[in-house]
Amino acid sequence: MSVFTHLVAELGRLLEPVLAQSATAAAIVLFTVLVRLALHPLSRAAFRGATPAAGCLPILLQLPVFFVMYQAFSSAEVGGKANELLGHRLFAAPLGARWTEALGEGGLFGAQGLVFLGLFGAIAVVAAWSAVRGRRTAASVAAAAAAAAAGAPKKAAASKKPGAKPGANAGAKPGVGGMAEVSAEQQEVMRKLGGVLPLLSFGTLITAAVVPLAAGMYLLTTTAWSVAERAWLQYRKERAERLMGGGERSSL
Repeated sequence: MSVFTHLVAELGRLLEPVLAQSATAAAIVLFTVLVRLALHPLSRAAFRGATPAAGCLPILLQLPVFFVMYQAFSSAEVGGKANELLGHRLFAAPLGARWTEALGEGGLFGAQGLVFLGLFGAIAVVAAWSAVRGRRTAASVAAAAAAAAAGAPKKAAASKKPGAKPGANAGAKPGVGGMAEVSAEQQEVMRKLGGVLPLLSFGTLITAAVVPLAAGMYLLTTTAWSVAERAWLQYRKERAERLMGGGERSSL
């Protein structure tokens, strides 16, 4: 933990000429971005579905980082010395303060309370963005599965028409990516999960309300990165599919 404390403190000193007392808060954001950049290859592999474990690794690898962040802003001493990070602030709120402590220092709309309200508002915006994107993704997957399932009987009938070459479609997979095999019950489960799972992102609000302000900033930064990263990867995937589709049509 002392290594982490030293790293964040040094980043804060580098940013202090520009950001003054909020330099350490900015250092936490920068540190979080560096962690997510290091994990980006795993996130990309998870998006592509390279391995079943790939989707869990980015989350699991962040747990120790979050735990160290929590401990660093909860401990009065680090390595036998006074914890210098506890003296740093984000505007009026100490980075080691919790929301309940801020309420006792001026109430909900006090100087510290407003900092936490700003943090909660930013987390809520990111959670809403994640929920909207999650519902859209679930809806598109369900629609693609239904379309593939509806198209499979037509392809089977076409292969049985007189003049059709036997085995012409033997190597073709039904539907898109095997989605034709998804039953109506499975599609209904996917639809329900698509409506519930995105709401779990709002659970970050509860966590941010009970951890130190610094840990809440880490949660905000990493959650925003996750949503933006997935949106970017989805955009690149759709763009590549459009380019491939255009190339196929032009060659016909």
